[in-house]
Amino acid sequence: MYPFTARPFRTSRLDLLPLRPGHADEMAVVLSDPALHTFIGGTPDTPQDLRARYTRMTAGSPDPAVSWLNWVIRLREESCLTGTVQATVTPSGHGHTAEIAWVVGTGWQGRGIATEAARGLVAWLEEQRVRHLIAHIHPDHRASAAVAGAAGLTPTDHEQDGETRWQRIVRR
Repeated sequence: MYPFTARPFRTSRLDLLPLRPGHADEMAVVLSDPALHTFIGGTPDTPQDLRARYTRMTAGSPDPAVSWLNWVIRLREESCLTGTVQATVTPSGHGHTAEIAWVVGTGWQGRGIATEAARGLVAWLEEQRVRHLIAHIHPDHRASAAVAGAAGLTPTDHEQDGETRWQRIVRR
């Protein structure tokens, strides 16, 4: 189990598939709306840029104690990719901590996909015995805050780079 490895899992409507460089062409279309960068900055990546980034990401962290876990979100009913979820898992004082994030293309927003994927990711990480889950969310990004809340994370007073830390601590 350690280091952690992204494995496929399912929710009621979604397949979460380990990210591969071959997903870059379809994901470049999914992530092509500049509005997705309102809170994170930057601009949409080209398929070539995404392929290069996905190649680096799937190679894994250079730190053997850190696991980079990335999935694409596939909506089964439409047989298409709609976004991604990710977790960076690190050892901590009392188990493992995962920093999580999600993004769903604008064409699929408002359908509960991000919430379902984030809930599935949190459940999967808890099954892997991750004890502390963290997400960093821009204070004006209400949709992402709603996803975090629905996934069981709560906001804290801690801010980093203008974003609020949300967390969930798993008691065992």
